[in-house]
Amino acid sequence: MKKDICCIGHLTRDKIVTPHSTVYMAGGTSFYFSYALSHLPKEVSYELVTKLGADDMKTVNDLRLAGVDVKAFPSRHTVFFENVYGENPDDRSQRVLAKADPFCIDELRDEEARVYHLGSLLSDDFPIELVLYLAGKGQVSIDAQGYLREVRGEKVYPTDWQDKREILSLTDVMKVNEHEMEVVTGLSDPHEAALQLAGWGVGEVLVTLGASGSLILADGQFYDIPAYRPHKVIDATGCGDTYMAGYLWCRCRGMSYAEAGRFAAAMCTLKLEHSGSFDRTADDVRRVIQEASEPSRQVC
Repeated sequence: MKKDICCIGHLTRDKIVTPHSTVYMAGGTSFYFSYALSHLPKEVSYELVTKLGADDMKTVNDLRLAGVDVKAFPSRHTVFFENVYGENPDDRSQRVLAKADPFCIDELRDEEARVYHLGSLLSDDFPIELVLYLAGKGQVSIDAQGYLREVRGEKVYPTDWQDKREILSLTDVMKVNEHEMEVVTGLSDPHEAALQLAGWGVGEVLVTLGASGSLILADGQFYDIPAYRPHKVIDATGCGDTYMAGYLWCRCRGMSYAEAGRFAAAMCTLKLEHSGSFDRTADDVRRVIQEASEPSRQVC
């Protein structure tokens, strides 16, 4: 049966260090993306395709218990990240302590979806041949973060990625943050960077700007999306993945670019308030948006 969304990405083992705590937990783009969707109404069908080591299959079982349809392939290792945050949750340093095997076309031949979301963690997760293959089957959605991570030893360094222009010409939806957009385009202004990405072929460009909100460029029009103030900031890990989950869920339901962006931003607000994945409801998300519509409470 054809799914609305198929996320392809590695599950990870994460060590998350903040000024307040050190936590060991499962993670990765596909982890946060999947759990976020699991808490939204099942009006959008979803499947996760992942790879991980045999010792970490409990993470897959937990996802299935949460109602996520998961297809898991074996890997020699599971990706192991260490994320260290400062007082500003937008500041993060990383180390990669283990890598998983990349995905290949044979693993995706039986997958049928309207949207394939590539949850990249490292630059070699998805060979270009696989991206070309998926673009021939459905829309391609990309989170740029993994494509821009080069691992040297255990340290992670920002880098542009090989075959960028060819991949972007096939990309329907792409998310970058303010740092990633500058690496990809060489431009520091979000509007100029979004225009450059659109010029290279990206259909819907999403630029997340932390506490300053986000920017969407689609069909030649810009949409400024506010950030909604959380009651407290606990853990920013997975916020970008939560944003993408909310945005694609809304778009698959036929919602406008602006509506999808606001819903995604409000999901991030709720995610910021605790460690772990998004665990609230669509009604909670709508409540954040509604309360912020009062002029005295709006955060721009």
